[in-house]
Amino acid sequence: MVKWLYLGVGGLGGTFARYILAGIVSQAFGAQFPYGTLIVNLIGCFFVGFLAVLANEKFLLDSNLQLLFMVGFCGAFTTFSTFILETANLIRDGETLKALGNVLVSVLIGFLVFRLGVLLGDVI
Repeated sequence: MVKWLYLGVGGLGGTFARYILAGIVSQAFGAQFPYGTLIVNLIGCFFVGFLAVLANEKFLLDSNLQLLFMVGFCGAFTTFSTFILETANLIRDGETLKALGNVLVSVLIGFLVFRLGVLLGDVI
């Protein structure tokens, strides 16, 4: 039950942080380009990279703190950071082709299924 609490608190914090930061950035730079999302994704990538070192190499984050910060906060703040971490882990493990495949499939197929969703939404 404690794990769910860490996950929920982290997720709530990440959700609010994303909403607030993306709004501030969009107001500052305008809506002609998704600057808010870009900044959130870049900060999330930095944060999850930093936390991964603290957890996996320095052993400074126990499993509950990993749930709070990496899964809960970063997962709600931006899933892009998790995508980058998993791709980096594939490269680190010598699975460069799998990493490239992950990027290509996620972006290209992701866009295609997004378009399918739009088409379905238009039909309904």
